[in-house]
Amino acid sequence: MFALAFAVAFLVHLLLFCLSPMVEILMAEMQLSHAQFGFVFSAAMISLILFRLPWGLVADRWSYVGVLRIALVLSTAAAGLRAVSQGYNGLLVSQFLLGLALAAAMPCLGLVVRAWAQARPGLGTGIYFAGFAVGNATALGATPVLLTLMSWREVFGLYAVVAGVVCVAWFLLGRGHGDVNSAMRLSDIRLVMHERLVWVLLFLLVGSMGCYDTLASWMPRVLQMKGIQPEFASLLPAGFLVAGPVTGLLLDRFRSRRMLLALLGAGAVAFTALMIVPSLPLLLLCLFVVGFTTTGVSVTSLTMPVERQQLSPYAGTVVGFVTSVSNVGPLVAPVVFGYLIDVTGFYAASLATVAAVSLVLFLACVKAMK
Repeated sequence: MFALAFAVAFLVHLLLFCLSPMVEILMAEMQLSHAQFGFVFSAAMISLILFRLPWGLVADRWSYVGVLRIALVLSTAAAGLRAVSQGYNGLLVSQFLLGLALAAAMPCLGLVVRAWAQARPGLGTGIYFAGFAVGNATALGATPVLLTLMSWREVFGLYAVVAGVVCVAWFLLGRGHGDVNSAMRLSDIRLVMHERLVWVLLFLLVGSMGCYDTLASWMPRVLQMKGIQPEFASLLPAGFLVAGPVTGLLLDRFRSRRMLLALLGAGAVAFTALMIVPSLPLLLLCLFVVGFTTTGVSVTSLTMPVERQQLSPYAGTVVGFVTSVSNVGPLVAPVVFGYLIDVTGFYAASLATVAAVSLVLFLACVKAMK
């Protein structure tokens, strides 16, 4: 089951991020402005934000197996529609539908961990989380190569076939295991929202996802400003990849979540601030460590709804809520980062701001944890 969970996570980031290497090709063919192409990215992100909570509610009340069957069929259809989309409007619609379908992944993967890894929820979360890193790396690494061999429509079509393979595998092999569906009603959401831990997890994800996604977006440019090859930015997702299983093993071995979050948060803040230093060896170390620590905070935060008794019956809903609302970090922080570079003409203020905001969020969350 965890091979399937890894494959689903891999598919999510493969389908979402394969668009990035196609910017110039699509803009030229469809005669799009940068702002118009930005809406293509945003269409999927908006539907992800809107539909994660509803998918989580359905998965809690019904079954993650059935929900993922529906979602993977829709994902395959949306990925195929993207390959044959005619014009800008068609591309927007296909992106929105793709985000709607992929929004089911996060809450359902949390329920897979609850059902199949009750004894080792940290490792279960870490395994599927590594799938996101591999999917991201494949999308950004393989897509440019494929574009030299085939058209962008054919690349989208190939990825739709990959989605179809994952869909068929889930239909054949996906199954429940001691999974207890809750009788949660819409009115019960208010009760869950009164749990302080839900809000702690939300702001932990705002800090970790905001820090990672901002640096992932801007580090190639920062490295260019430093006179360093932008390819070194790949050390950030390398840390992301390693963090999943390693943090998961630590979570299962050591029970103090508060201490682990304090250490990971401190590492993320300190090494983000140290990126200002001109030393290349130190910078390379910082990139890997920040990728590791910020992802470690995310893995820890997504493990806790599964293992905490008061949240476990509603794990799908809680994961859907916190992963949806926490996207405010990745949406806002990169804009602020770029604005500060425009104002100051340098990257130091931007890095310092990311470190400072992350410090405030991590300190407040660790202090608020019981």
